[in-house]
Amino acid sequence: MAHCMVPEAEAILDREFPVLDKGFVRLVDYLGSDARIVQAARVSYGAGTRSFREDAALIDYLMRHEHTSPFEQVVLTFHIKLPIFVARQWIRHRTARVNEISGRYSILPEEYFMPSPDALAPQSADNKQGRENEPFDAATAEKLRAIIEEASAQSFKAYRALLDAGLAREVSRIVLPLSLYTEWYWQMDLHNLFRFLALRLDPHAQREIREYARVILEITRKVAPAATASFERYMLQGVRFSGPEMEELRRRLGLTAASEDGQETVGSSGLTGKDLARFEEKLRSGLQL
Repeated sequence: MAHCMVPEAEAILDREFPVLDKGFVRLVDYLGSDARIVQAARVSYGAGTRSFREDAALIDYLMRHEHTSPFEQVVLTFHIKLPIFVARQWIRHRTARVNEISGRYSILPEEYFMPSPDALAPQSADNKQGRENEPFDAATAEKLRAIIEEASAQSFKAYRALLDAGLAREVSRIVLPLSLYTEWYWQMDLHNLFRFLALRLDPHAQREIREYARVILEITRKVAPAATASFERYMLQGVRFSGPEMEELRRRLGLTAASEDGQETVGSSGLTGKDLARFEEKLRSGLQL
C-alpha cells in the first residue's frame, strides 16, 4: 500500500516545537493517516475510499467500540528533547520503540531544566505524588530556583572534573542530575499513542510531562485529524463509570431498574466515602487542555 501523504503533516515535518525551557518535540516521520485506518477497517470486504463524513463516522465507531487494531496501522516517529526525570516517567509506556542519546559514547552538554517560578509549589496534602495548585510566593520561588541551579551547576562541575581526570564517560556521568536534558527518537502506533496521551494529559499527571503531551496531541492532529477528534470525544473528554457508579447515576436521574421480582425500583448505589468522592469528581471533570 502506498504511503498516505498528509499535507498538514508534511508541512510540520522536522519543525521543532519548543517545550519547557530547553526541550522540544519534532515529528520526524509518519506512516498512515485517517485514510489508512478506514482502509484497514474495510479490508475484510474490500470497500474503497468513502466520503470524509463516512470515514469519520467509521473512525468514531471504531473508537467507541474499542476496535483498536486499525489505529495500530498508523505510526508516528518523534525526536524529543526532555529532562531525564520526565523521560523516566515517559519510558513506563513500554509499547514504543526508543533510541536515546548515550552518555557512554558522548560527552553530555551542560543543559538542565530550570522550573519557572509558577511551577514551584508545596507537596500536595492529599496526593502523595503531586504538588499543590497554588505555587509559592515569588520570593520563596526565587530562593528555591537558586538552590536548584546551584545543585545542577555543581553536578556539571563534578562531571567535567571527572572527565578531565581521565575517568571513563560511562562512569563520569553518574554524578549528573535528573534535571539533565536527554534526547531520543520515540516511535509509537496511534492506538498506543492515544493511550499515552489519555494518561499524560490527565490533570493528575506531572505538569512537565503534560506540556509535552499537549504538543504531541497537536502534532498528531495534523497526521490523523478525524481519529484525534474521535479520541478527544470518547477518551479524553469522556469518563467511565463502574457498576455502583452507574447505579448512583440512575438514582440521581430518577431512572428505574428491574429488581429480582420484576418490580421497577430506584435503589441505593451503596457509594460512600472515597468511592462517592471519586464519582463526584467524575461528574465535575472536564479536561482543560
